[in-house]
Amino acid sequence: MKNQILMPREKLLQFGAKSLTDQELLAIFLRTGIKNCPVMQLSENVLAHFSTLRGLISATQKEFCQFKGIGITQYIQLQACTEMTKRYLLDELKFSHGFTDPNTTRIYLQAELEHHEREVFMVLFLDNQHRLIKTEEMFLGTINVANIYPREIIKAALYCNAAAMILAHNHPSGLAQPSHADKSITQKIKSAAELMEIHLLDHFIIGKGCYFSFAEEGLL
Repeated sequence: MKNQILMPREKLLQFGAKSLTDQELLAIFLRTGIKNCPVMQLSENVLAHFSTLRGLISATQKEFCQFKGIGITQYIQLQACTEMTKRYLLDELKFSHGFTDPNTTRIYLQAELEHHEREVFMVLFLDNQHRLIKTEEMFLGTINVANIYPREIIKAALYCNAAAMILAHNHPSGLAQPSHADKSITQKIKSAAELMEIHLLDHFIIGKGCYFSFAEEGLL
């Protein structure tokens, strides 16, 4: 019995989902293989093609469906699973006061922003106990730039009576290091917020599998 090889579903039930490899997790998602290619082999082939689960999840519909053995049904299911994960993370942050914890905040923001192909500037508006009031994607850019207007951010904060904010944006290039413009706009927003007695808690830059926190680096 010690040498018995468990199938992914059995392994999950016996040892939990964390015990599964990426290949085994994907095999459970795919459920079945194709002709002359069992599901575990198909899972291995898919991961080899997209490099990682992150690569698979961030693939466009065209890229996803071009691979033999997976198609529009699996694409729809994967997008739905990804969205459910984002909403679960957001609920966790709401109910656990997670926005006081940079780690859980970063996980949510990575799930929300990492796969965008354009730059997206998001603001999390919080009350005086750092509970979430709302999230808002305030500015959209081209592949590597978004025009940010501090006045619009402060106006939105006042409108929802926010006492604190967390800023976040992605770098479609994949690198998370702040540019001179990133540092400059952060200080402008911080100064404008302070005039209105709104506390800027952090500014996260989200790259591909990496991030930068202004607060962690002592830049706020």
